Amino acid sequence: MTPQPSGPTPFDHRMAVFGADDEFVAAALPFLAEGLGAPGEPPPVAIAAPEKLDLLRDALGADAKDVAFIEHTDWYTGSAANAVAQGAGYLAGNAGPGGRIHLLMEPVWDGRAGRSARETAEWIRYEALANLLFAPMATTALCAYDTRTAGECVVEAARRAHPDTGVYEDPVRLAAELDAVPLSLPSPDAERLREPYADAVRAQAMDRGLTRVDAELFAESVLAATATLGRVTSARLWGDAPSCVCELRTTKRVADPLAGFVPPPATELEPDQGLWFARQVCAYVDIRDDDHGATVRLQYG
Repeated sequence: MTPQPSGPTPFDHRMAVFGADDEFVAAALPFLAEGLGAPGEPPPVAIAAPEKLDLLRDALGADAKDVAFIEHTDWYTGSAANAVAQGAGYLAGNAGPGGRIHLLMEPVWDGRAGRSARETAEWIRYEALANLLFAPMATTALCAYDTRTAGECVVEAARRAHPDTGVYEDPVRLAAELDAVPLSLPSPDAERLREPYADAVRAQAMDRGLTRVDAELFAESVLAATATLGRVTSARLWGDAPSCVCELRTTKRVADPLAGFVPPPATELEPDQGLWFARQVCAYVDIRDDDHGATVRLQYG
């Protein structure tokens, strides 16, 4: 998928920042009312912490019956790529024509998202790339940022990924900035793998403590990635369960910032969609292009 122009698109991606419950309600109610009043749209959706959903139900009164409520731990279940898949799947099954629907969305900041600089960077990448991934859709999203859980540093970074903030950055430029951070050095105990790489990953991962099922999934994700990347010149694996890491070197640059984030059109994946599968399975998939090809690092767990 080629990144789309950063100019106006049907996707309306907004941000609300608050530091108190009453501020959250004050931002959420007009947004949900806008969705309730939008002709031809299905009911708006509130995705937030359970206590915030209770606040909204009380504030909405009789209108609460016309709003869908989803606990955010049921929506944000893993990686940024998992969030893309969740959003795409929900829009396909529930949105109106062209993806028309209002989504109030609060990430799980006391879980994976935001708990470290690594997680924050991954989340900001998701927020930035959402402007490209959902650009063709007439979806209206309000991302809710609670400074009591997200923190000011996360909020300031997220402002750069939302077009309504005044400090919005082009998504491709922002993703490139995140990718300019060098990868950490491989662990001294990294093992070089021999082909077939999937078999080697499976065996090494089990030796390092992954269950047979997890080792099989990890091996399948590496195999899927290699099908997308072309010729792999070397592979190595390190780390103990649950966080095993496999690093691949390839002679072909990846180049596309959306690689592995674009939802496939069908359940049967084509070979060039292997990075999508890898991103769904792995906690992280890091890609760094250079003059000689690319380094692709997959972390399971």
